[in-house]
Amino acid sequence: MNLKKILALSLFILFAIPQTSFAFSFKKDKEAVTVQQPHAKYPPKYDKIYLEQLKKEYKKISNDEVILVALDMMKNTNADFSRRAIMGYNLTEKPVKIQFKDLGSIKPEYANFDALGWKKKNDLYIFINQKHADAPPAALAALLAHEALHQDEFNSLAEETYAWTMEAAVWSEMLEIYPESNNTQHPLLHRENTLKKLFEKGSFTNKYIKKTVFSNKGYQNLPQTSPGFERL
Repeated sequence: MNLKKILALSLFILFAIPQTSFAFSFKKDKEAVTVQQPHAKYPPKYDKIYLEQLKKEYKKISNDEVILVALDMMKNTNADFSRRAIMGYNLTEKPVKIQFKDLGSIKPEYANFDALGWKKKNDLYIFINQKHADAPPAALAALLAHEALHQDEFNSLAEETYAWTMEAAVWSEMLEIYPESNNTQHPLLHRENTLKKLFEKGSFTNKYIKKTVFSNKGYQNLPQTSPGFERL
């Protein structure tokens, strides 16, 4: 299966490489915190005027500037499906709210998750570990491309395989557009580059990502398929 076919498919984990990334719950959530990133470095086009435009465009989604930049980077890429889902083209038909958060405040075992998909009544949230508040926005774009695919309380091996493959494909594309994003030692890059290596090892298919998902102990109780992800 080539890259185009993978990306055309109908759109916790305690992984030795990228740390856990999803969960859905109907439990009451604690208040999220907004994290400032004054030291974030963006491509030249993200000047003050452009950033003000992004704040208006994504005001229902996030107050965090680096998230707005990540969402903008997703435009016209393989991540655009996920960006549109975040904007409201999802099962709830409402924008997904994105925030940096101390994930351990939700549940201790979530403390080291990289991100968490959360459903509360008919609202969707993506909580990103606050340790990634200074991550390159291109890496956050890849992470969001994954998380935006989880839109209900159901999950499966097929869904996780697709989400991890999407993330790897998006990160690969982001590096073609913004190669400088890989010039740091940020921990989120370890996750993204590990997935990218698996993607490349499988000749840009889900071959090795699928094997990793299916063999992961954190996924042993997941069904083979879930709504919207009936096949790989």
